[in-house]
Amino acid sequence: MEDPRIRKFARFLIQHAVYLQKGEKILIELHGHERPLAKALIEEAYKAGGEPFFHEFDYVLEGAMIAGASEQHMRDVASYELARMKDMDAYIDIRATENISVWNKVPDDKMGIYRKEYWGPIHLSQRCNHTKWSVMRYPNDAMAQLAGMSTEEYEDFYFAACLLDYDQMAKAMEPLAELMNRTDMVHITGPKTDITFSIKGIGSSPMSGNRNIPDGEIYTAPVKDSVNGVIYYNVPSICDGVTFHDVTLTFRDGKIVDAVSDHTDRMNQIFDIDEGARYIGEFALGVNPVIKEPILDILFDEKIAGSFHLTPGNSYDNTTNGNHSSVHWDLISIQTPEWGGGEIWFDGVLIRKDGRFVPDSLQALNPENLL
Repeated sequence: MEDPRIRKFARFLIQHAVYLQKGEKILIELHGHERPLAKALIEEAYKAGGEPFFHEFDYVLEGAMIAGASEQHMRDVASYELARMKDMDAYIDIRATENISVWNKVPDDKMGIYRKEYWGPIHLSQRCNHTKWSVMRYPNDAMAQLAGMSTEEYEDFYFAACLLDYDQMAKAMEPLAELMNRTDMVHITGPKTDITFSIKGIGSSPMSGNRNIPDGEIYTAPVKDSVNGVIYYNVPSICDGVTFHDVTLTFRDGKIVDAVSDHTDRMNQIFDIDEGARYIGEFALGVNPVIKEPILDILFDEKIAGSFHLTPGNSYDNTTNGNHSSVHWDLISIQTPEWGGGEIWFDGVLIRKDGRFVPDSLQALNPENLL
């Protein structure tokens, strides 16, 4: 029997997240083997008058492919999938992994080839900028275990975080988006963190149910060469099957000149994939009131109320700073008192302190006002 929340979620994704229109093509991809949501999405796409296409990946087989691929072979593989992506109007990806470390033994040089020749061209360049897209995890046993919850408890958390009143959130985001649009200098302080950068002329993009789900972030990008100082990310982050703790980055004129963590060598290999990987492509504030603690899933953790992320790698076309990379790594820091606090200043005005917005015009974004 289908969980009625699955049907409600599928309808929301088709009608609102990617607002599929009659005659539009949508690619629905499933990473893993949890099929109920994928089936519901196909059915809802047809109901909307769309034309669904479907592709299922197996993480183990995909990892084996990456581990043996040369640069030319990966380019050949990507060329077929890139042609299909270019033909799509919309895209939804369900990531239903059973083991977050399944690619942990894929050699670093092969992961670099995958990012440069496959992920970058298909997803960062084409899909993110030229389709209506939404990406989400699936609430299975593996994700529940990662979050330290029972499966039933995690399902309740998942759907509560994913199916907020996004219309209310969108309205609450408007003053912050307008403020970011006219801001020049940003100054962030906190434990082991003191960093400045400009966002002048970049613009902002408030995300309230219209991209990766759960939603709840407002993003922009720093002027590429303006980032200076040190930042400590207190949220563990998984990249290429490895969990990185205590990431600390030092910037000079926009570039990461020093990067340390509990996997320093491997992290620097990621930042050395291409020139753009050592520059920042995104700065965003998380505001989802249901998400309060990290669960080792970037799609959730980057939306934590009271968090921000400063992202090494590719910038999005709608808030571009000219930085291009096959890397886009949302590294996250939480500034609530339990996580050490911190402050964010826009042009010398205190905007957020210890995870809470300070100006009257932004009070609607504090968690109790979004529930």
